[in-house]
Amino acid sequence: MRRIRWSAVGAGLAALSLALGLQGTAAAAAGPPPPAPHGRLLAFPLAAIEGLVRPESAPAGADDWSCKPTRTHPRPVVLVHGTWANAHDDWGLMAPYLKQLGYCVFAVNYGGAPGSPLKGTAHVPVSAGQIAAYVDRVLKATGADQVDLVGHSQGGGLTPRWYLRFAGGTDPAHPRRNKVHSLIGLAPSNHGTTASGLGTLTTELGLNQPVSLLLGQAYADQMVGSDVNTALDRGGDTQPGVAYTVITTRLDEVVTPYTHQFLTPGPGATVKNILIQDVCPQDLSEHVSLAYDANAAQLVRDALDPAHARPVDCHLSLPVLGG
Repeated sequence: MRRIRWSAVGAGLAALSLALGLQGTAAAAAGPPPPAPHGRLLAFPLAAIEGLVRPESAPAGADDWSCKPTRTHPRPVVLVHGTWANAHDDWGLMAPYLKQLGYCVFAVNYGGAPGSPLKGTAHVPVSAGQIAAYVDRVLKATGADQVDLVGHSQGGGLTPRWYLRFAGGTDPAHPRRNKVHSLIGLAPSNHGTTASGLGTLTTELGLNQPVSLLLGQAYADQMVGSDVNTALDRGGDTQPGVAYTVITTRLDEVVTPYTHQFLTPGPGATVKNILIQDVCPQDLSEHVSLAYDANAAQLVRDALDPAHARPVDCHLSLPVLGG
């Protein structure tokens, strides 16, 4: 029997993902805004498979390095994946949707060995430095002055906040020189997690570092009371000149309690904390599926362009799969 080539499998999945994610792009560019990405229950399974097969690849709609921002959308969007994920498997819905809206979209891989599908595992300051280098590359390629960051879990919480505070993302003395205009976090690990009790147990038993030898230093960094959390919280939650949006779900089982995700605005910053069930009561997304939640995607759309915000077209969103 002939062996199946993984490259061929990856190419086929990429084509299917592209067809599902970018269908109607040309029409959208010439007509009304594209509809919300409802009904794409295959988006996560397809992206997860291809993320295993081709962990360094970009999701559909992302990493067009020839893309130039428009007057309507002057800032590129940089997508920042979560822990034990990669750019491809975390952004199979969001990247093509934002591309359809007309944004230059880029998706960073950070915090993991080349070729490994499990990224976002490194020490948060190390990962923040990698995000800083990637943002600089995006700014140089696009000619833009600033980017907007959209992150999931760690990628919407501690790591981009470390980048903003300690790795050059902002200039507190001159906020107009900030490299980042806004940070939009989906289920972000902003103030640490108890991990539904597992984190509390490993913390109380002094096992966070031993566990991190297996799962990566990012595990210990995201526990309540970690050195990373302590360093970030010491200076307040926000940086001057940055607009923050936090989108959470009451059903989050990873970053717990979900209220630890909320931010408090400091001088010169704005914060909008959103519980998805307050917007769409029938939304059943938990931590993983929030990145594949069409209701959440619309909230991201509005946070990126608040002057043209539209009501969210609410639909049922399922655990794990989103919708």
